Amino acid sequence: MQPFLQITSHYFRFCLFLSLISVTSVAAAADEFIKLSVSGVNEALQRNIVAHLGTLPESEVQRRAFLFNVEDNVSTALESMGYYHGEVEEKLTEHDKGPWELKLEITAGEPTIVQWVDINFSGEMLDDRAFDQWLAKVNLKPGDVLNHGVYSDVKSQLVTLALARGYFDGEFTESQIKVNRDINTAQVSLHFDSGKRYKFGQVSFEGHSLEPEILEDLIPFKAGASYSTRRVSALNRQLLDTGYFANIKVIPQIDGVEDSHIPVLVELTPKASHAIELGFGGDIGKTDQAFDPRVRVTWRTPQINKYGHSQETSLEWSPDRPKLLTTYTIPLTHPLDDQLKIRVGLLRDKYGVTQVYDAENRDFSNTGQLESTKYLIGLLRQQRLENQWLMNYSLEAIREEYTQSDVDYMPSFYLAGINFSRTTRGDNSLDPKSGFRQIYSLDYADPNLGSETRLARLQAKFKWIDTFFDNHRIVARIDLAANLANENDLASIPPSLRYFAGGDQSVRGYGYQELGPYLDYVAYDGKTNREVIGGRYLMVGSLEYQYYVTPTWRVGTFIDAGNAFDNNQFEPVVSVGGGIHWISPIGPIKLDLGVGLKETDTIERSWRIHLTMGTDL
Repeated sequence: MQPFLQITSHYFRFCLFLSLISVTSVAAAADEFIKLSVSGVNEALQRNIVAHLGTLPESEVQRRAFLFNVEDNVSTALESMGYYHGEVEEKLTEHDKGPWELKLEITAGEPTIVQWVDINFSGEMLDDRAFDQWLAKVNLKPGDVLNHGVYSDVKSQLVTLALARGYFDGEFTESQIKVNRDINTAQVSLHFDSGKRYKFGQVSFEGHSLEPEILEDLIPFKAGASYSTRRVSALNRQLLDTGYFANIKVIPQIDGVEDSHIPVLVELTPKASHAIELGFGGDIGKTDQAFDPRVRVTWRTPQINKYGHSQETSLEWSPDRPKLLTTYTIPLTHPLDDQLKIRVGLLRDKYGVTQVYDAENRDFSNTGQLESTKYLIGLLRQQRLENQWLMNYSLEAIREEYTQSDVDYMPSFYLAGINFSRTTRGDNSLDPKSGFRQIYSLDYADPNLGSETRLARLQAKFKWIDTFFDNHRIVARIDLAANLANENDLASIPPSLRYFAGGDQSVRGYGYQELGPYLDYVAYDGKTNREVIGGRYLMVGSLEYQYYVTPTWRVGTFIDAGNAFDNNQFEPVVSVGGGIHWISPIGPIKLDLGVGLKETDTIERSWRIHLTMGTDL
């Protein structure tokens, strides 16, 4: 029986690690009997010799056996790397107390050179280009110093590739190394007969309650297609991406082969009927001197019915900014590549800053932010194209209530949109070493179709990640956007459709959406007020360098720049900072400190601590 409810908590986490390290002085037991040193050879040979000598003795009996086998083990170590004329000089110093000292002075001699390599294929593999590609990369060529380890690796690679490609009857008809010690040459022969290539049989699924067609659409091959483990992995990945299952086992039934066709059994364990995810986060900075908490509760139903419908409802609370959003997903022609999403939401948010002029101090002081309440209902169809681009086209109706310059607004907009996005990743981890994401979108509203005013919204977002020399990671991003609308209609465009900058995904060091163009006006009480109202355009970029101190901890430093602006009013704001990131099992958790370098008419030089969680792509 599948579980009914699963509760997790990992949206934001504050983590404290306390490590108590106890250091004791313990002499290695091995050093009590033998102290070994090896000289006369390069580092690679030295490591190989020490490995062949094995564990140092821990008793007098073991010491005698160790010393008795030293010469044979050294010779074996040298020959395994192509040195058949090596000599070893042993110098043993015995002590009444403490370990004996064994010094090995090695003379490797002339290496054995590979004269030729004969790799020969037969069977159906002759028509498989994968083996040609493998052969071009083989690290065993004439002129190389003979290395038995490399030879063994080549054999292992060939067998592994053959099994992965469905040649289960493959075998070596010849595999040998002929060494001529007189002239220090070697001849390598590897002859492999693959036999026939097996095919995929029927795929059967167990442990689910979905319509069979839904799962059949996820199979990335047809019965009778040539077998490969890559296609088996693709099926597993497709099933995992649906979000329906907690456990997936894709099992080729090798014992059930019929006429060279391998049936595939897929054992599935559904996820809990309902899952609740709790999260907590926060933001603190100089501009408001207050901790801004965020609490999120997400309720998911991975599978509502046998047709694969699902829903996700999230409730996020922060002071004066509650948000409720429900998304209902219906698979259409394909459970992953073609989906219809219905969204309904009630979202309250704050933007920019509002200020009042203090005549006594001749300066503006903050009084709050521009607030809005948005009601949303929308339809979105998401399709994956053959070139791996995602295409979304949508219809969205919004009604937004807000007060700007002491005037109440309640415009309605009906937006038709199209969006193209593509993400390439160097790996499938939550912390990819490389990747590139690009997003392009266009939304349009027209008064002839019921909208308050004519509006065209264009957006483009890019993010690039690369890692150099294992530990050095670069993350760069740029966000561009524009609203095309009549100058006289700008006030009727709600804040959620305008552009603001600031926050952990924009210009760090400043508060969320507090940067942008402003206007001054005289309020009903006669005082001069100033209000950041957002801009028609957005241009924000970031460059961050990260260094992995350990595989799970890294430090970073960044520079962010940009702003929201109107015509001919671009005033870029720059911030710098750094932080520490923990690569947790549920994704990177980042604690960053950003410091603003510029003071604007509405914002003093600012600093901000940002705690965020989630993958960069």
